[in-house]
Amino acid sequence: MNKDRLELLAKDLTREYPRSPRTLLGRYVIAARCLDKCRAELIGKNGEYAYWPCALAGRFFDFTGISPEEFKGFVATGATDDEVADWLNSKSQVKDRMEVIRWNNRMRDMRISELPDTAQEHLEEYIQENIPKHRPAYVWFDIFDLEEQRF
Repeated sequence: MNKDRLELLAKDLTREYPRSPRTLLGRYVIAARCLDKCRAELIGKNGEYAYWPCALAGRFFDFTGISPEEFKGFVATGATDDEVADWLNSKSQVKDRMEVIRWNNRMRDMRISELPDTAQEHLEEYIQENIPKHRPAYVWFDIFDLEEQRF
């Protein structure tokens, strides 16, 4: 592990938020957020954020065919965002650009009602406790962006 490089690159998630799941890294939504959480965990500054297991990250890893362990191993080398993006694009089992675009759009548009029952049950209380009452969450990604005050 290249701890010195990781210290320079990692966000301190005890003080700031990871990137929005909407932020692209390489060609993928969710990936930048996974990277922020992974780096922070590697240096012990992840706060309340768990890199893995994570339902959001699970969608990304399932789609690309990259394992959370493989991703973490590469991130631990101290790779920059650009290096991680290149690595993701080369390692992903999905090579068709349009397939990636369609998946990104499905993730961006995923309504809470389309999530598994266990996630819906969890979010029923979570939204009440963590999301401002005057800001409705229309899609899954809204929950993250509202709670983390991006809009």
